[in-house]
Amino acid sequence: MPPPKTNLILGTAGHIDHGKTALVGALTGVDTDRLAEEKERGITIELGFARYAPAEGCAFGIVDVPGHEGFVRTMVAGATGMDVVLLVVAADEGVMPQTREHMAIVSMLGVGALVVAVTKTDLVDEEWLDLVREDVRDLLVGTSYEDAEVVPTSVHDPSSLESLSRALVRSGARARDRTAEDLFRLPVDRVFAVEGTGTVATGTLWSGRLARGEVVRILPGGGAGRVRAVQV
Repeated sequence: MPPPKTNLILGTAGHIDHGKTALVGALTGVDTDRLAEEKERGITIELGFARYAPAEGCAFGIVDVPGHEGFVRTMVAGATGMDVVLLVVAADEGVMPQTREHMAIVSMLGVGALVVAVTKTDLVDEEWLDLVREDVRDLLVGTSYEDAEVVPTSVHDPSSLESLSRALVRSGARARDRTAEDLFRLPVDRVFAVEGTGTVATGTLWSGRLARGEVVRILPGGGAGRVRAVQV
């Protein structure tokens, strides 16, 4: 297997309340739910972000997406540009409607690699877990992810998180290469102002390269801006 690539985009996918944000928090120590409404309702509404470096030479920028059916557009925005998908399926519920919808979206977008985390395994017995695994395998049939690793996990079981971490590193080696020779293209998902810094735009690099001081064109509209700093 080729060595893992660095600075990949890892995105979550899966049904609401299946443990995507909790799993990202267990892996990274970062709570990606930032909004007061997200805390109050206990669901992800906006895209959340965290950095994760599970092994030397392998680093992920994690995009945590909403699982609620009312936020599918936000999920699509987050899925665009992913290198690896972490599909999360709760062991106590199995494959659900948004699991299937998110799976269809990442397949349509052609994301290069996928790992399935079966979460909340501490809530079920082994017999039920086997049924959920079969459910997941059936979901993957006919997609480019039929051989994807399916990893049973619990945020309360450090050894299961280590197994998931190793699977993600392996998936990073399978991610498709991005070309730096093409035109610079970065779909923007957030824009905000920081005092003393100016306008900050975040997004996922599709192609090309960018350096401080370069001028970029903003579409639609055709405006232009000069890059003052770049953070990865």
